[in-house]
Amino acid sequence: MSSRLSLDTLNRADPAEFARLIGGVFEHSPWVAEAVAPRRPFATLAALYAALADAARAAPTDQQMALLRAHPDLAGKAARAGAVTDFSKAEQASAGLTHLTDAEFARFETLNADYRAKFGIPFIVCVRRHSKDSILAQFARRLAHAPAQERDAALAEVLLIARLRLAALVEAPDALPVAGRLSTHVLDTMRGRPAAGLAIELAQLSVAGERLPLKAVTTNADGRTDAPLIAGQPLPIGTYELSFHVGRYFATAGVALAVPAFLDIVPIRFAIAEPEGHYHVPLLVTPWSYQTYRGS
Repeated sequence: MSSRLSLDTLNRADPAEFARLIGGVFEHSPWVAEAVAPRRPFATLAALYAALADAARAAPTDQQMALLRAHPDLAGKAARAGAVTDFSKAEQASAGLTHLTDAEFARFETLNADYRAKFGIPFIVCVRRHSKDSILAQFARRLAHAPAQERDAALAEVLLIARLRLAALVEAPDALPVAGRLSTHVLDTMRGRPAAGLAIELAQLSVAGERLPLKAVTTNADGRTDAPLIAGQPLPIGTYELSFHVGRYFATAGVALAVPAFLDIVPIRFAIAEPEGHYHVPLLVTPWSYQTYRGS
């Protein structure tokens, strides 16, 4: 049985209970939920989210600024001590911000201080849509904004955070567009068939050269993986690498290979820029050649 709230439950709740149940979707700002309670019932989750977003956008500037200031610093002292909401704690952990080195924490503290000094608010980004590298790139880009431009950018990120939180919290007949998908398949073009039993590894790569293993799988009879490599969540913006163990595959299939084989492990390095997009990265391979592309 799902532990998520049903949309019907929210529609039937009294206004105070409604605000209590979904008030945390906006960090320490239940007034957003309170503002839309009179507009119930909502037929869809999309309608509820649109109403919440409209209420946040329509609020006076001082109330919007209070909403922005309610967010914690990324990888700040409060986050490091665990003194943030459960939502924020899980979100920062998803991007690896709770396991930084002392030097990385110091870098974030400097960036947070520079940002607060210029804009008077914490730096806000929907971290579930980013890798650590892309968060740092966002810092650099947005520090160049004018104050009004950055307030709009920060509010847009708050709405992305709220959309993800609402999708995780509420069960409804419809679904919010919060998840991307990464998939692959392998075709043995020498023999004209799907490459079954081929080992694949997926890793995320950092600018500093770090390699974070994410998944190790083996293709099924259709040359695909039994489930997408990443699904049910945003695809963090960043650089990835798929490693296809083609040498072992062809050797196991009884193909006569040179020693050592011309192709052993085929690495495909690619970037993800659309967290809610579908990235299909197939491999067409022989013992001596390969091809890839972004499919659908």
